[in-house]
Amino acid sequence: MKKILIYTGILIAGLVLGYLFFANSSEEKNTEHEHEQGETETMWTCSMHPQIMQNEPGDCPICGMDLIPADVSADGLSADQFSMTENAMKLANIQTTVVGQLKGTDGEVTLSGKIEVNDDQNAAMPAHFDGRVEKLYVNTVGDKVGMGQTIASIYSPELVAAQQELITAVKLKNSQPQLYKAVRNKFKNWKISESMLDEIESSGEVRTSWPIHSHVTGTVTEIMVEEGAHVIDGMPIFKVSNLNSVWAVFDAYESQISNLKEGQNLDISVNAIPNENFSGKISFIDPILNNDSRTVEIRVVLNNRNNQLKPGMFVQAETEAAASSKGKSLEVPKSSVMWTGERSLVYVKTSATEPVFEMREVKLGNSSGETYQVLEGLSEGEEIVTNGTFTVDAAAQLQGKSSMMNQKVALKSEKGMEMKLSEEFQAEFNEILNAYFELKDALVASKADKTSEKASELLQKVSKIKIEGSSQMLAGHWGKVTEMLEAISQNDDLENQRAHFRILSQQMIMIAQNLQNLDKTIYVQHCPMANSNKGADWLSQSSEVRNPYYGEAMLSCGEVTLEIK
Repeated sequence: MKKILIYTGILIAGLVLGYLFFANSSEEKNTEHEHEQGETETMWTCSMHPQIMQNEPGDCPICGMDLIPADVSADGLSADQFSMTENAMKLANIQTTVVGQLKGTDGEVTLSGKIEVNDDQNAAMPAHFDGRVEKLYVNTVGDKVGMGQTIASIYSPELVAAQQELITAVKLKNSQPQLYKAVRNKFKNWKISESMLDEIESSGEVRTSWPIHSHVTGTVTEIMVEEGAHVIDGMPIFKVSNLNSVWAVFDAYESQISNLKEGQNLDISVNAIPNENFSGKISFIDPILNNDSRTVEIRVVLNNRNNQLKPGMFVQAETEAAASSKGKSLEVPKSSVMWTGERSLVYVKTSATEPVFEMREVKLGNSSGETYQVLEGLSEGEEIVTNGTFTVDAAAQLQGKSSMMNQKVALKSEKGMEMKLSEEFQAEFNEILNAYFELKDALVASKADKTSEKASELLQKVSKIKIEGSSQMLAGHWGKVTEMLEAISQNDDLENQRAHFRILSQQMIMIAQNLQNLDKTIYVQHCPMANSNKGADWLSQSSEVRNPYYGEAMLSCGEVTLEIK
């Protein structure tokens, strides 16, 4: 009995101790679990504005959409930045280069062209009287002719009649010397030599065929007539060029023009003469750009007394850039630059340790070899993608970031868009703005009938303003304003009205940017989601965003991009 009591006491003590021990352990585990939950607290973001990161659900402060749980990989990058995995970087063989300054690498310019006839050495061999070509003594282009050489003979009825007059005048020479002189002088206009006239006078016979002589030495480059053809006074029979001097004509692209100037030396090589080099100075740079090839003509005069250079031969030239274009400059490999019409883009690696990138728009200068000079957009020491740029761009597109196909719209006031507005027009335009704001508010309220009504009222006010004598630019904008208002007023489809309002707002903004002495501030506002995520702008008299493209659906989606004061 005593043993039973002892064992029972031990059992009870064990149960009590076990309860106390495991209860404490459970509390510790719960505490640890709760602590871990706190460390992995869910973050909330906006599907259209991923830069928004909050630790609790709610509405997006930009567009008003409901926030959604952020992806576990979301790391608070800026709107233009995106990341790639290390594995994707390796598979795409993405390589980067640090931007640095290079000295004088943009100085060398290479040009291509061909040998052409020197137009300054060209001469035309004309007929000096009307007639018919009886004989051509030069029949092939490339034949050489000398000064005084007979190149053709011509039958001229006019000369036949003039010779008969001369023979008659010779008989009356003593009694009518003035008549004789007048008849003889007539032949000078036809380039008939004195010796030939003396021969006609002495023989008393009329010549039916007259020779044409070359007055220069050179090579025939063109035959203009055939035997039996009729010619008139001044009509060219041959073209002759002196090939002792020729032109080397090159095409220079726009990016190369600033590196070239008249008087600059060129080292010239000819494909047909590989073992000999030529040199010459630029004698002419065409002041007009060829719109088709986007090049200008560069001309060099070359000595060709040994006749090595033939017109039509291909030539190449190299030169050092003009001194004004040399110096330190930032340069990037051509493989790093992506072209999208007028834009030049590169991808910058923004983190030294993480594969984080952003698109950057740059302004390029001259091209040299495998590099471009960078004028704006990059700084020395930044790291850019030089291999795999299209793969990086594809990643940006998939993540909805700025890319070649997804241009970030930014409205700027540029000098090129300046217009001179009269004080009278500016006063009238202020009234137009008030009516425009009423139209905008109708779209904010998403009321198609009221939008049509306000567009009609605004159209009436616009049509009363006279812009005769204004600039062509203003007239163009004003015509577009009228066209868009007509479309909005005649339409009852809200989405169609908003599409025309977008174009109307573009014209209004361009004009408003040129207003002066405003009594209140006007705000240019931008919604990145409008116009199929291409973005759209509008004018507002308040800094508070009230979106006319979505109305109540996303009333506050947008931001102020410009203040006009």
